[in-house]
Amino acid sequence: FGSRRSGRSGTWGRPRPGRRRLSARGAGAMVNIPKSRNTYCRKCKKHQPHKVSQYKTGKKTGKAQGDRRYEKKQKGFGGQTKPVFHKKAKTTKKIVLKLECSKCKAKRMKPIKRTKHFELGTDAKKGKSEYGGKYR
Repeated sequence: FGSRRSGRSGTWGRPRPGRRRLSARGAGAMVNIPKSRNTYCRKCKKHQPHKVSQYKTGKKTGKAQGDRRYEKKQKGFGGQTKPVFHKKAKTTKKIVLKLECSKCKAKRMKPIKRTKHFELGTDAKKGKSEYGGKYR
């Protein structure tokens, strides 16, 4: 007579295959990226040294169509007119690198993995000498 739960997989409460959990290797580990990298430039059409920096979003001007529409709807009496989002699920953001070609100054963005700790070109062995620190 077979399974009564036809059409469903029997994995209640377990992560589905193909889904990755963020472990100590994933979001918790420190990501250290060098400040320059030799990579392909689309404008020069060959590999060139690129300057690497972290992309930051610009300041909101409030002049976008959605902002103008929202402000108009909020005017006057009647309280809050649209839902305010509270159920934030993510604890990290994807890091976006800004690569600038040192020859032609062309810039492009490259998203990398999610991480809580991100460093750009700092030395991993901070404050330690080559031969075992203060105990010699």
